[in-house]
Amino acid sequence: MSTIANLNFILLDIKSLFAIMNFSIWWIFSYYFRPIIKWFLRRTTGLCELQRICYGEVSGAPRIKGVENSLNLSRSKQIKQLVHHLNDISANKRFTGANEREVLKGTVRTVLLVKKINPKIHYQFVSAFGKCIEQIWGYKQLIAEVEELRQMQYDSDNFNHERKLFDLWDSLMPHEKLESRVTRQWQNIGFQGEDPKTDFRGMGLLGLENLLFFATEYRAPAQHVLSHSNHPIYGYCFAIVGINLTSMAWTLLKDGTAKTYFYNISKSLPTMRLFHSFYSYLFYEFDRFWVESKPTNIMEFSNVKNKFEQNIRVLLQNPNTEFRISLSVEIV
Repeated sequence: MSTIANLNFILLDIKSLFAIMNFSIWWIFSYYFRPIIKWFLRRTTGLCELQRICYGEVSGAPRIKGVENSLNLSRSKQIKQLVHHLNDISANKRFTGANEREVLKGTVRTVLLVKKINPKIHYQFVSAFGKCIEQIWGYKQLIAEVEELRQMQYDSDNFNHERKLFDLWDSLMPHEKLESRVTRQWQNIGFQGEDPKTDFRGMGLLGLENLLFFATEYRAPAQHVLSHSNHPIYGYCFAIVGINLTSMAWTLLKDGTAKTYFYNISKSLPTMRLFHSFYSYLFYEFDRFWVESKPTNIMEFSNVKNKFEQNIRVLLQNPNTEFRISLSVEIV
């Protein structure tokens, strides 16, 4: 056993060494060679890196991610200050309305001056670059908005919270009336006990609003998923699974994996509604994946969910990925 343990430690050391080497190679390239390559391309093309990205990459995730990476790696003091300023604005949710327009104008103006770009000649760059800035810091602001909603705990004394909970029931169970506020009927839509408020502790009000959006905006798909959750063999707790998928959607948003989806789908400032749509897609597709996995019981949920998340992450590595709910209905 000691020999096997030693071999495992050696393998771990080798993996760590390769990870360090890869990081070192990337750091050396970024610090020394990247500026040289940028200088050479600027001299030969007459365009700065941001211009080459906006002109050379297709709109959507490829272009926006390219601009984002270029700005984050910039050594320019003015650009670094600009990025810090934009981060502060989005973190405090001030990237909206008239302020958004002023911020965009100021950002574009700063970059034009720093990079010595003539806006009259490169007017297409001005438009494309401004759109990228809107998406990049709109996404960062959305993270702040979603986190605020996630931290907001469900309050049964709050009329709006209670109204949303009853609306969820009415959307999913339109032909059955609730007998009381606290009742075992809530288990019919997948809550654990007689009072749903206890199930929202992990994801706060975000979990409820995700479920409500799916049930109201995608009524037919939601009913379809609910029917699967009541299947005698492959059934699961609809609401509890939905709240778990809220956690998944939040993780993908926060770690940046979901940028591909938002950058490709959003035509303007990314909104909470778009996050709810992303969640709805995950819920609908998870139901399909669950049934196709043919789990023996609900105890396989974590394993199936992890596999599903891995698949979603792989799909989001494709820069052209767009998620839309297919309205085809399968009979199980």
